[in-house]
Amino acid sequence: GVQPLLDAIVRWMPSPIDRGIIKGININNDSAIELVPDDNSPLSALAFKIMTDPYVGRLTFVRIYSGTLKKGMTLINTTKDKKERASRLLEMHANQRTDREEFGTGDIAACIGLKNTITGDTLCSEDSPLLLEKMEFPEPVISMAIEPKSKADREKLSMALSALSDEDPTFRVSSNEETGQTIISGMGELHLEILRDRMFREFNVEANVGKPQVSYKETITMPSKVETKYVKQSGGRGQYAHVCLEIEPNEVGKGNEVVSKIVGGVIPKEYIPAVIKGVEDGLNTGVLAGYSLVDIKVAITYGSYHEVDSNEMAFKICGSMALKDAAKKAQPIILEPIMKVSVTTPEDFLGDVMGDINRRRGKILSQQNVRGVVIFESEVPLSEMFGYSTQLRSLSSGRATYSMEPSHFERVPTKLQEEIIKK
Repeated sequence: GVQPLLDAIVRWMPSPIDRGIIKGININNDSAIELVPDDNSPLSALAFKIMTDPYVGRLTFVRIYSGTLKKGMTLINTTKDKKERASRLLEMHANQRTDREEFGTGDIAACIGLKNTITGDTLCSEDSPLLLEKMEFPEPVISMAIEPKSKADREKLSMALSALSDEDPTFRVSSNEETGQTIISGMGELHLEILRDRMFREFNVEANVGKPQVSYKETITMPSKVETKYVKQSGGRGQYAHVCLEIEPNEVGKGNEVVSKIVGGVIPKEYIPAVIKGVEDGLNTGVLAGYSLVDIKVAITYGSYHEVDSNEMAFKICGSMALKDAAKKAQPIILEPIMKVSVTTPEDFLGDVMGDINRRRGKILSQQNVRGVVIFESEVPLSEMFGYSTQLRSLSSGRATYSMEPSHFERVPTKLQEEIIKK
C-alpha cells in the first residue's frame, strides 16, 4: 500500500511552486507577511518531525517553504524565540543519508544540531523573522501507567520516554502526584503498544504497563461543627491544642477556602498558620478512601492554648484532626472524573456504539448526521473508558473514531462508592 500512496502524492498533491504565496506573521509587528516560494526569498521552514538516529543522534526534519537553508547558518526559531544552528544537513533516502551544503525551496532536509526545535516550530533567517501557520495536534485519548521491570531500567525508561515524547507530539508523559505513577498518554491502545515495543527494540528497556488509577475526589454535602482537643502527656513537657471548626460545601469548582475567625487571642496569632496548615493537610487525604477533599469552606472559629504545653506542631496536628472529624459528620461523598467523549461513526454502527456508551454509564448529549456519518457528544465516567478504543474498533469494524477530554466531577453512585472504599 505504501508505493501506491507515494505515487498518488506525486501525481495529485500540489508541488511547492503550485502552492503559490506563502503566508506568515511578522513577529515584530504581528502584521501579515507574504513570501514567494523561491530560492531567492527569505528563508522560511517548518519542523515537522523529530527522530533519534543511532549513528548521528537527534535529527530534525524540516520542510523549506521559501529561501535557501545552508549548513552552519544561524536560524531563528520564532516559535520558541531561540537561535539555532544546523551543524550538518542531510538528505535522507530510506536508511541512506547524504551530506549536503544547502537545500532549496520545496526540499526536505534533516538537520543535526537543532537543540530547541520540536515538531511544529518555525525556522527562518535572522533578517526576516516570521511565524508560519501553527500545527495543531489532537489531545491524547487514552492513558496508562508505566513502570520499569527492574530498578536498573528506571533511568533508561526516563530517557526513552523523553526521546519518544520529543519525536511524537501526540505522545505525552506526566506524573500523577496523588498516585505516584508515571502516566503515558496517546491516541489509542495500539499507539501506546507500538511505543512500548519501540522502548524495548530501540532503548532496550522492559516496562510493565497497566491501567492508571482513577483520581477520585471527596467532598461534603452538608455543614458541620466540631470541637477537637489534642492533649498528650508523656513526662516532661506535654502537647496541648484546642480548635473549633465550622465547615460547609463550597460552590462546585471553587476549590477549598480556609479562613480564621479567631478573635480575642483565644489562639495566639503565631499558632494560626499551624492550624491552617493542619487543616490543609487534612483536606489532602480525605476521610472515605484517602482521596483529596474539594470544594469545602472551612472556618476556624474558637479554641484555647496552654502557656507551656502548646506549640505549632500540636496545633497543626489538632487542625488536621478537627478537619477530619468535621468532614466525617458532614455526610462525605466520593466524586469521579467525567469525560466529554465525541464519537464519529457510520450510521450502520450507531445503535451498537451508543448502546456501549450507555452501558458505560454514559449520557448522550447531542448528535448530528453528516452524509451517512453520525457525530454524537456524550459524557462518560473516566473509570468506564479504559479499553474503549479496542471495543469501539470491534463494534465498528475499525471505522469509528473518538476524542476525549476532561469535563467535570460528579457524585459516584452509592454502590460504586462502597466498592471504592473497600479497595
